[in-house]
Amino acid sequence: MAYKSETRLTVRYAETDMMGIVHHSRYYPWFEQARTDYIKKIGITYSELEKMGFLLPLTETQCKYIYGLTYEDEVLITCQIEKLTVARIEFFYEVYKLPQMQKVSEGRTKHGIVDRDLKPINAKKMFPEIWERMTELL
Repeated sequence: MAYKSETRLTVRYAETDMMGIVHHSRYYPWFEQARTDYIKKIGITYSELEKMGFLLPLTETQCKYIYGLTYEDEVLITCQIEKLTVARIEFFYEVYKLPQMQKVSEGRTKHGIVDRDLKPINAKKMFPEIWERMTELL
């Protein structure tokens, strides 16, 4: 079974809109945090990857909103790799309201794998150790 990272957050007042629910734009920073936590499981931080010249620019996003969240709700965000090729990676996220584990949202982000010049690279060839760690989590 594929590895899923778990990120826990508490909804901040600033993340809500005039209706008192979390604004749709706030889910993407939550996805970013979950993705960052996932990458730590590989044994390296996101910033260390970037220093090495392994960049993951966002190419596509999608989010489905099922139920709204409100100020001070406790949230669990899971993240896993949904698809991995030598030049692309796709992450899948699920957002749950705690403690009842009610699914409130799910989404995906797609990323290219590029070097510092934003040129596509073959991650398997250029970063074999990182590639191996990523594929072990699938």
